[in-house]
Amino acid sequence: MSILPQLNTQTRVGRLPDDFYRRVSPQALNNPYLVAFSPVVAELLDIDPLLFQNQQLIDLLSGSAVAPGGNPLAMIYAGHQFGHFVPQLGDGRALMIGEITGADGMDWEIQLKGSGLTPFSRMGDGRAVLRSTIREYLCSEAIAALDIPTTRALCITGSKDEVYRERVETAAVLTRVAPSHLRFGNFEVFFYRQQYAQLKILADFIIEQFYPACLAAENPYLELLRQVIERTAKLVAQWQLVGFTHGVLNSDNMSILGLTIDYGPYGFLDTYQSAFVCNHSDEQGRYAYDQQPRIGLFNLSCLAQAMLPLIDDHNGELAAEQAKQLLADYQPAYQAHYYQGMAAKLGLQAFHQGDEELISTLFALMEKSVDFTIFFRCLSEFDETADDSKLRDLFIDREGFARWYQNYKDRLDVDALPEESRRRKMLSINPKYILRNYLVQQAIERAEAGDFREVESLHDLLQKPFDEQPDFEDYAAEPPDWARHLDLSCSS
Repeated sequence: MSILPQLNTQTRVGRLPDDFYRRVSPQALNNPYLVAFSPVVAELLDIDPLLFQNQQLIDLLSGSAVAPGGNPLAMIYAGHQFGHFVPQLGDGRALMIGEITGADGMDWEIQLKGSGLTPFSRMGDGRAVLRSTIREYLCSEAIAALDIPTTRALCITGSKDEVYRERVETAAVLTRVAPSHLRFGNFEVFFYRQQYAQLKILADFIIEQFYPACLAAENPYLELLRQVIERTAKLVAQWQLVGFTHGVLNSDNMSILGLTIDYGPYGFLDTYQSAFVCNHSDEQGRYAYDQQPRIGLFNLSCLAQAMLPLIDDHNGELAAEQAKQLLADYQPAYQAHYYQGMAAKLGLQAFHQGDEELISTLFALMEKSVDFTIFFRCLSEFDETADDSKLRDLFIDREGFARWYQNYKDRLDVDALPEESRRRKMLSINPKYILRNYLVQQAIERAEAGDFREVESLHDLLQKPFDEQPDFEDYAAEPPDWARHLDLSCSS
């Protein structure tokens, strides 16, 4: 009997034809051990936390054992990477080992990331390292606590096995969970191979499992595209509103469910920089913070092109025109979500015509000088009748801020929202704690020395990003000077 009896090794994706995946056995790690686990996700999956003391579970979740009846699989997909099409990618170091029906009644795919070679590993070794696995584990759960759609992270298992990157590091496996790990690239691979029958099977599967309302539409595939566009527009707006930069928004890193997926060289803004680039491999700034809305549209265009044979298999010109019309809705949808969210961050009851100038003027004043998270948190706490020097002192252009601040107070008067109500609302939207890169780096350095307590502390702290947590006050401060230029790459 499996140590995890609720794990169903016969997955929904595994019932698709063999074209969609390859069956692969994981490669065992030597003497695997537990680095960290998320009690929140364990509860979601109805897994007893005490089980994480059992070596059998560690073996299963490190890929060192396979559940009875298990037949793990790696998905195939393609994608546009830095704007260039790559005809075959796929899960080069990830295996789906089964599904669990969670306490919420949803089916969650259980995937091991870093479990060894697959047919899609290309020149890689199929492994992940402790450094990158900690980064994904912490950010998945931090993003979830900010109420942004994301894949989740159950646990990290590690080993002293050596993995070679820019330096020798130790191996680790992330147990990642999501309703589905399917992405735009799953459509692209079959479109470019002209395997339209497989394309239809994939779309029908996604509609049946995740978008059943599409079946009532005149054209279910067109409706599927519309809904994915809407979800993606909202997701990107949510990233912008908390200052999150993904770093590698290739089309194969875009979820068909509108989830944040594939955390690599991500970064939250410290000092506000509109053109912030968190990936030092991105020399052209393609995936900069201010480019993410545009890249969202680019990736959706890749998906729309791949879906053209489904939208209308008799009239290609009509299908293209219908897809273009839907894509034209992306920018207005993004802006609606963004400005509605920004109005809430400012304590406004709704976004009004003219508020765009108030917002753009603020960010021009903040550019390269004001900490994004600290400013909005301080603004949440301000007293309209008190001196504004605490806020003003955050800015280099203090006079410019004073003018903006007066315009802002005038705008608040229009809403006439009671001050305490405004304050409570803003404090529930503007986080005090975010996953700053230097905090992750400190946790990684301690973990690499064998001390995993900081990983656990950060995880727990970030479960309540909007709450005052006096014991962690220093974690809400601006990063120290040494931490302002940490180099991050795709290497993992």
